[in-house]
Amino acid sequence: MNRYLALQKIVEMGSFTKAAEVLGYTQSSISQMVASLESELSIKLLNRSRTGVKLTIEGAQLYPFIERTILQYRAMQEKANEIKGLETGIIRVGTISSITCHWMPRLIKGFQEIYPKVQFLFHQGDYSSIQEWIKTGAVDFGFVSPYAVTDLEVISIKNGEMLAVLPEHHPLAAQDRVRLEELTGEPFILLEEGLYSEPLAAFEQAGFTADIKYTIHDDYAIMTMVEAGLGISILAELVLRRTNYHIVCRPIEPSVCRTIGVAYKDKNSLPVASKYFIEFLTENREELP
Repeated sequence: MNRYLALQKIVEMGSFTKAAEVLGYTQSSISQMVASLESELSIKLLNRSRTGVKLTIEGAQLYPFIERTILQYRAMQEKANEIKGLETGIIRVGTISSITCHWMPRLIKGFQEIYPKVQFLFHQGDYSSIQEWIKTGAVDFGFVSPYAVTDLEVISIKNGEMLAVLPEHHPLAAQDRVRLEELTGEPFILLEEGLYSEPLAAFEQAGFTADIKYTIHDDYAIMTMVEAGLGISILAELVLRRTNYHIVCRPIEPSVCRTIGVAYKDKNSLPVASKYFIEFLTENREELP
């Protein structure tokens, strides 16, 4: 293959000397490569003159085949690098607790059935910290609300309902549905999500203000506090699916929804393993809870 690459560079540069400098060979080595190729093909490929080096008539007819061979070789190298990346890759993910608990186990299991040697490294935080980790390269990609990030590429994965979370014997727990306005007069426990919060956005859009008494990073700590009667909250239905807390969850009117997407800086610069995982995720999004 080195002989084809040497010939290509000579044709591009119009000079044996310049091609040798660019490729890091001596001029005699470059000349020997071309001579070897000409001997193998039994065809003179290049003419030297005072104006430079040019393909012969026969060489010009063969040159498109040589270029295609080089392209195929490079494609093969890229594929080999992909395979190696999927054998030894580490996928670094920025995530939030509900996604870590309810999406990632089944996604990892399915992905590792195809690529068993790929490893995962989780950084758990809120929308703002995950955005920063993506931009600084601490993680390859992250799960965020598309409305919470800027200057990143985002693929929306799934929409989910958010529910009012109430103490078991709270007066609103007797209702089938809770109006958003009814939650404004209660001590509110806010899930810390960085600069963007779906519940706060819903209150603001409806012209209401929540009476925030506590701000906490952990969904499950919020459930504990609601159970203790310290206030109410709004959490994603996803995280409320498997709980042993003595709490009541009710739909909200108007509904409050959460969109989760995958964010990254540039898909072309993603590590191979992460790129394949995002493709696997998008192909299987309908199976996610």
